Amino acid sequence: MANVKKTAPRLRKLSVYLYIPNIIGYVRVLLNCIAFYLCFSDKRVFSVLYFISFVCDAIDGWCARKFNQVSTFGAVLDMVTDRISTACLLVILSQVYRPGLVFVSLLALDIGSHWLQMYSTFLTGKTNHKDVKDSTNWLFKAYYGNRMFMGYCCVACEVLYLILFLIAGKQSESLVDVVASTVRQGSPLSFLVALSLFGWAIKQTINVIQVTCTSYDGNVSLS
Repeated sequence: MANVKKTAPRLRKLSVYLYIPNIIGYVRVLLNCIAFYLCFSDKRVFSVLYFISFVCDAIDGWCARKFNQVSTFGAVLDMVTDRISTACLLVILSQVYRPGLVFVSLLALDIGSHWLQMYSTFLTGKTNHKDVKDSTNWLFKAYYGNRMFMGYCCVACEVLYLILFLIAGKQSESLVDVVASTVRQGSPLSFLVALSLFGWAIKQTINVIQVTCTSYDGNVSLS
C-alpha cells in the first residue's frame, strides 16, 4: 500500500489591506470626512474628531511595529491621510485669516517636502521614509531619530492650527493680530499657543530641509 504523505495545511497570508494599522488608517479617513463635514456647523466636534484622527496616527504606527505589519501601502496611506487632513485645515484657515497666502504657502511646503522625502525613500529602496541614518543634518536626524521630539513637533503643529480655527471670530481677521493678542493675555491658552509655536517652527524648518536637501539619490545633507 502506497504511503500517502500528509502535508500540514498552509496558513493563509493576511492581506496587507487587512493589517491592523491599515484598518486604523481607514478609520482615520472616516473620522476626517465626518470632521470636515461638520467643521463650520460645530467647531468643537470638528476639533475633537480631527484630534482623535491625529492620535490614531500614533496608534497605527505602534500597531505596525507591535504586530510586525509594516508595509509600503500602510506608509503611503498614513502619509496621504496626514497630508490631506492638514491641507484641508490649512485651506479653511486661509479663508478665515489674512493674509491667506501664509497658509497656502504652508500647505505647499508640507505636501512638497513630504512627497520629496517619500519619493527619495522609494528610490533608495528603504521601507520607511523616517530612515535618515545617512543624513548629515543633525536637526533632521534628531527629528526622525527621536519619537518624542518628532511627536512634540507634530502635535504642536496640529494643536496650533486647531487653536487658530477655534479662536477665529469673524472672517478675514489679521493672523498676526490674533496670535499676538492671544499670547499677550497671559492665560493658559497663551502658554499653549507659545509652546505650540515653538514646535511648529521646528516642524517648518524640517520641511524646508526636506525640500532643499533631498537629492535624487535620496541622501539628505547640508551643502
